[in-house]
Amino acid sequence: MEWSVNNAFKSYKADMEPKPTMDMVLIPSMDPIDIVLGSSEKGNVIPSAKPRKKTMTSVYLRYFETAPDGKTRRCKFCGQSYSIATATGNLGRHLNNRHPGYDKTGENVTSSAPQPTTAAATVTMKPQPQARAPQVDYDHLNWLLIKWLALATLPPSTLEEKWLANSFKFLNPSIQLWPGDKYKAVLLEVFRSMREDVRATLEQVSSKVSIALDFWTSYEQIFYMSVACQWIDENWSFQKVLLDVCQVSYPCTGSDIYHSLIKVLKMYNIENKVLACTHDNSQNANHACHTLKEDLDGQKMGPFCFIPCAARTLSLIIDDALRTTKPVIAKVREFVQELNASLDMSEDFIQFTTAYKEGSWQFPLDASARWSGSYQMLDLVQKAGRSMDAVVRKNEEVLDNRMLLNAAEKNVVNIVHNCLEPLYKVVNEICVDTPPTIGMVIVYMDHISDTIPTRQLPDWLKNAAEDMAKKLRSYNNQVCNIFIYLTAILDPRVKCELIPENLNSENYLEEARAHFVRNYCTNHISSTRSGYSTQDIEDGGSVSFAEEIARKKRRASMSNATDELTQYLSESPAPTKIDVLEWWKVNSMRYPQLSVMARDFLAVQATSVKPKELFYSKGDEIGKQRFCMPHDSTQAILCIKSWTQGGLKLKYKSTEIDCERLMEMAAAAAVDISSTGIYKKQK
Repeated sequence: MEWSVNNAFKSYKADMEPKPTMDMVLIPSMDPIDIVLGSSEKGNVIPSAKPRKKTMTSVYLRYFETAPDGKTRRCKFCGQSYSIATATGNLGRHLNNRHPGYDKTGENVTSSAPQPTTAAATVTMKPQPQARAPQVDYDHLNWLLIKWLALATLPPSTLEEKWLANSFKFLNPSIQLWPGDKYKAVLLEVFRSMREDVRATLEQVSSKVSIALDFWTSYEQIFYMSVACQWIDENWSFQKVLLDVCQVSYPCTGSDIYHSLIKVLKMYNIENKVLACTHDNSQNANHACHTLKEDLDGQKMGPFCFIPCAARTLSLIIDDALRTTKPVIAKVREFVQELNASLDMSEDFIQFTTAYKEGSWQFPLDASARWSGSYQMLDLVQKAGRSMDAVVRKNEEVLDNRMLLNAAEKNVVNIVHNCLEPLYKVVNEICVDTPPTIGMVIVYMDHISDTIPTRQLPDWLKNAAEDMAKKLRSYNNQVCNIFIYLTAILDPRVKCELIPENLNSENYLEEARAHFVRNYCTNHISSTRSGYSTQDIEDGGSVSFAEEIARKKRRASMSNATDELTQYLSESPAPTKIDVLEWWKVNSMRYPQLSVMARDFLAVQATSVKPKELFYSKGDEIGKQRFCMPHDSTQAILCIKSWTQGGLKLKYKSTEIDCERLMEMAAAAAVDISSTGIYKKQK
């Protein structure tokens, strides 16, 4: 039995590209001799007295072989036998139940009904020439597997698993997969080649960039730091790229983080372009950023600031609020997992919530340990408590009565739910606003500061509330500086009107004007490069009357330049639902110089990690991938995945690997094979 590799290409295409290709189901390509239920090799007796039996037409017949007596058909996969008179619909149901995937084909195959064979009369039919399948370059398959490893975040050792290799051999014995060492070497070379393309891209960036640091530890107890870079291009679109995944030596001090970070910046030659760094709130990362600021200030690279991650701050605050209700949440989560696992229970729950008017719920419910799941547990108790109790009582044989919450537990849940409601709204806004700007984030954080401490809390929650308030104050203090002020006011939704009180001062406004004039006003830049300076004059340099007039003109130009900022701030803030970058794209002609500064500062990242990855269940998947990745593959796999998702093609040395084209070639080969009829009975 010979299988074709082209179906493997189809399967990988369905995995990697969620396009309308579900009709290209993995169907085995059997040997054309085997597909005929009455084999010509054994010889078929064609009775002269009887007419030929009526032909049955169904694709399912290709997966069943006929017994020598001609009375039964047997499944080629599991050996299950059926009467020869069994309807093909039953054969299809067998495939659907026992061998899913082989029952979903749109191609019908005509097969002759088997004829009884006898020793007395045997007719040997001359074999017909088989259609030849197009030749396939199996290196193409290996390149598709390279991309699959990167997109699925799997180590090269995955392809060394013997069952996977044997599966390919089962499809086609001629398939040759690369050895594991070659996959590793190729991935490393692809990483190096694509990194050069990333470096070339960053060299073309004309604006300032912002970097973000994230940290995690693998199962091998290796400490990793990822460095991501973000900027706003000339078309006013956010661009983000993963620069590197660094292995930081133990014990991972601030000095170790600093040296790893500066190495990455020099690798991409962007030390002089970095305006800000967002870190994960850890003390060591904060120390590393402080050292980097001193280094850049000493080299006069330009302004630089560093800020804590707002999403991680919110996560820590949420943990404080939830710590008193963990036992109750665990009990509710167990109940929800039972609901998700049982169709009958979930239907009971829906019926009860409808009868009690306790809202509508969509299954499966989020039962993850992330914020989204924990809040849904609280939400369920507060909004559908009666329905929960009814389901537990109705299914008491399956569900333990301990899942019933008493009055005290429900009261605790209601209090914590009300306390966390402002945080729930803020988290949703931050996750929807992609990426969230510093301006709106500090407005949200200020709202939380005003909301939570003012509530009348019971004694058992006061300690948690104090810890929450402490973390909020720490964050607000760290972002209280001129750079964050500049970033905030350049958000047209915020300007000066929504700036928190601790950040809204006349001193900051004057510093903002000075920074704008000094670094972004074209007239001022030209005057400073004219060869004359205040120091030259004080040292006795003579200035002609014409030069005095020119200097006066320059001062007037500088004053006029500040009018862009004045005019911008004098207008009312834009609606909060507008796209910030689209607003600047439309208004950049009105504020040509101020828009240059906006491109720099609006690229400052409010979070070091995507909020959805931190607060929603998707983060569990990413955490598992990072934790399980071996050290010899982590850097290459994660970077290649990020770069390909960002639009770069795989590149091996100087050659681009167009995987999309390879997939098209595989699909075309499959069509050629189908059209030649090698899957059909030879006539």
